[in-house]
Amino acid sequence: MMMKYIIRGKKIVTVSKVGTIMDGAMAVADEKIKAVGPWAELRKLFSDFEVMDCSQYVITPALVDCHTHLLEFAPTSLFPVTPETHFIAGRAILFHALSCGITALGEQICGHPLCDFSIGDYRKIAQELPMDLSFATTSISVGFEKLAHFSAVTKSRSIEQKELTNPLIVRNIAEASDYPGENVFINATPANFTADEVPRAGEVVYTLEELKSIVLVYHQLGKRIGCHVAGEEAIDMALDAGFDVLHHAHGITNEQIERAARSGVHIVATPMGGTHLRPNSPEEIVKFLEKNIPVSISTDAYLPPYQDVPWLPFQDQSLRGPAELMLISQPAMLAFKNQGYDENKILALLTDYPAAILGKADRFGRLEPGLEANFLVAEGVPGLEVIEAEKIKMVFYRGLKVIERQ
Repeated sequence: MMMKYIIRGKKIVTVSKVGTIMDGAMAVADEKIKAVGPWAELRKLFSDFEVMDCSQYVITPALVDCHTHLLEFAPTSLFPVTPETHFIAGRAILFHALSCGITALGEQICGHPLCDFSIGDYRKIAQELPMDLSFATTSISVGFEKLAHFSAVTKSRSIEQKELTNPLIVRNIAEASDYPGENVFINATPANFTADEVPRAGEVVYTLEELKSIVLVYHQLGKRIGCHVAGEEAIDMALDAGFDVLHHAHGITNEQIERAARSGVHIVATPMGGTHLRPNSPEEIVKFLEKNIPVSISTDAYLPPYQDVPWLPFQDQSLRGPAELMLISQPAMLAFKNQGYDENKILALLTDYPAAILGKADRFGRLEPGLEANFLVAEGVPGLEVIEAEKIKMVFYRGLKVIERQ
């Protein structure tokens, strides 16, 4: 196990103030980045470190997907699991994400009708893998003909709509949540169901006063809160109620973008889908960043992709997951490039900004001294120049090589 080394790259895209370093190198020891700079300089400074020569490849921060459903809903959607085998499938799904260059995830735990697992069960799995998992505990409303409501703290037991605002349940959810994910579903979700199965998808579930009371609980606990939201009416409610992070924000208007920018709101864009409305377009994502709104791109996986949008190449609605993060991000990333944005600023959509959503920007998302050595060795800049997992040659987590392709 080599845990004290210098790795050399054709170029290093640091996603930091340093920018891109051609013929660069990075010194790694004790799971952390010790130095980043020109190869010629670091070779002298760290002459006792072993050398890993990757000078034909690009080195970047590892990817962060800050909005996923890989451990709770994906196993039952993808495999014929039982509660006894649920987490065997979950581990396989997480390994697949890791092999696609993702070393940090933001997982939503909503309450699953088929699996009576606690948040503690999910946290145990997270400790067993070379990945960083953050959990957003939530309540959820599914847009069936009769709305179905669940929560992370009531597990597989369905709850009544009035319980969504029960102060005790809200507080328990808030206390268990690691970061502002989809803590509240302002709109009923279509989830992974076909349109005919969820006729009430998109319906607004809460009143504004109810949302304000929920936000107040989180803020009194010193926590930020996020929401699943789409459509002009619901987005207005989210902004009026004081949510910190908007997930999806499909159907957002220019005026609402201005409001979000003034309020310091973050947006997690999901160009593959996730709500009842047309997902975020590349042009919309560019507009967010132009207004200085920190924006992350995420998969919301596993998800059937929205049909008939020009930025998605999918021909069917087969469930898509972490392997598609680079692919669905590329149209927006290329749009930024065409407008003259630096590759470091562009790659931040998949590394630094989502790390900040998770509250972990002081740990990873960039390549700079003191941060965890979570990085990729690839044939090009992920999402911008390469979109296939096979072109990611190595994945490192806390300095340890955990994926290698020949």
